[in-house]
Amino acid sequence: MIKWEAHACLPLHPHASFEPIDQLRAAGVDYVSINIGMDMNPVPQVMAVISGFRATIAAHPEKYLLARSVPDIERARAEGRIAIGFDLEGAMPLLEQPDMVALYSELGVRQMHLAYNRNNSVAGGCHDIEQGLTPLGKSVVAAIHAAGVLMDCSHTGRKCSLDIMAASDGPVIFSHSNPLALVEHGRNVTDEQIRASAATGGVVCVSGVSFFLDAPQPSCDDVARHAAYVADLVGVEHAGIGLDISFHQADLDDTPPGGYDPTYWWPKSAGYDRSLTRAAYPPVASWTTMADALGRTGMTADEAGLVMGGNMARVARQVWSKAPTHR
Repeated sequence: MIKWEAHACLPLHPHASFEPIDQLRAAGVDYVSINIGMDMNPVPQVMAVISGFRATIAAHPEKYLLARSVPDIERARAEGRIAIGFDLEGAMPLLEQPDMVALYSELGVRQMHLAYNRNNSVAGGCHDIEQGLTPLGKSVVAAIHAAGVLMDCSHTGRKCSLDIMAASDGPVIFSHSNPLALVEHGRNVTDEQIRASAATGGVVCVSGVSFFLDAPQPSCDDVARHAAYVADLVGVEHAGIGLDISFHQADLDDTPPGGYDPTYWWPKSAGYDRSLTRAAYPPVASWTTMADALGRTGMTADEAGLVMGGNMARVARQVWSKAPTHR
């Protein structure tokens, strides 16, 4: 059973410690997607982060492997290493150039979504005036599929996510999103969005963020309950896990340069009145007990294995195999 963490956040700083990744490895996680930038992060910051993270991975080949394929993940697991991919949250770092998708793919980005909470020239965010996919956005979606990158709709507006799925010719995932039917929050997704993702062959990976679970101190049982809702709605083969833990490191300042306003990106009107820094997450060790928690929802061991990673491995095997041959 591959354990697949669909989204995690280190400080967006080239000197970020990978100790949290070591914690995930110790908890039995085989693959983790690490965020390397969002819409509010300018390209120089994003590139510095990618460079720093790649350097750390290369410096410790006994622990880490930058994965291009599911066989890479399987090899890393057999060797006691953790496989890593990067994800980009929002299209603004593409600089309105769809060809940038292939460049980020070459650098290790394995999944991408198009808007981080707010609208941009490509897509609509979930905490903004409803906006669909723009003509430029359709070109970006095509570029993502052509590059063999996972198309992600987390943080995306509801209409826009449906537009993306309608424009896609392959699986579309939500890497860290929860059912709106269980918790009313603008970041959570409707049954219609969940069904649309499943119809593409995609996976909805539930987040462990306290705001989205309505749990002040989330546990793996809270996460399992949301995963079971997705499984009951569209089938267990479309549920996954992306705990979205933000591993803050007090000695590093990763604040985006320029006129950065956190209240714009996480507006109080959207439920962030307690400050994003006060979000809580399940402990990393939840990965060691998640199968039991899923079992308590009525899932079999095989079904729990699909949710904990088998489903995302299936989708990645399909999508990543389409990436152009790299030199």
